[in-house]
Amino acid sequence: MEDPVYAFVFYVVFVMSATFHEAAHAWAAKKGGDLTAYWGGQVSLDPRPHIRREPFGMVVLPVIMLFVSGFPFGFASAPYNPHWERQFPKRAAWMALAGPGANLVLVIAAALLMRVGIMTDFLYAPERIEFTGVVGSDAERFGEAAAFLLSATFSLNLILFAFNLLPVPPLDGSSGILLFMSKGVSDRYLDFMRQPGLSLIGFLVAYQLAPHVFDPVFSVAIALLYPEISYS
Repeated sequence: MEDPVYAFVFYVVFVMSATFHEAAHAWAAKKGGDLTAYWGGQVSLDPRPHIRREPFGMVVLPVIMLFVSGFPFGFASAPYNPHWERQFPKRAAWMALAGPGANLVLVIAAALLMRVGIMTDFLYAPERIEFTGVVGSDAERFGEAAAFLLSATFSLNLILFAFNLLPVPPLDGSSGILLFMSKGVSDRYLDFMRQPGLSLIGFLVAYQLAPHVFDPVFSVAIALLYPEISYS
């Protein structure tokens, strides 16, 4: 990304989105009886405990990727007790789904703010939709910054929502499907999912699938955001 100010804002959006995601995991685990992440200080919207746990995934990698590809690709994690997961697989499923659910909340919040901005003529629907150009503004500087911030928040959290729901390890969707399994089936499933190397294979598969999943999800989201406009 050429403009360092917008690159910094994009990175901040990533950090806050990842923090919200992991805090939701930690909060749901605490509610379900697993205090592992709570003891680690991760039931918090303060990004510092999340960065301390994953400094490479939260700082080094996204900064490098931002300047290489224009997208702050990174990762974060919240610890949990695997024995608790086996004892309460459905609670673990809700914990897993809480992360993408938090990202969806941020998508909806950004969409509502964009619609309010359009209603007040502070923002407008652009002629061409881009990842960081979901909404535009004629107001100089502050208006452009607000449009970029809302667009980045909307798009980044939408991809975090869709990507993490893919049912392959180590993504949240692979644990979310425990919600639909009996205890016996979930035990055998967890035995299979925890095999060494499977997470790396799953991540590579998910990385290949991501564009095919995100493009239609993004199109549907834009259609819901702008029902009065038809974008090709």
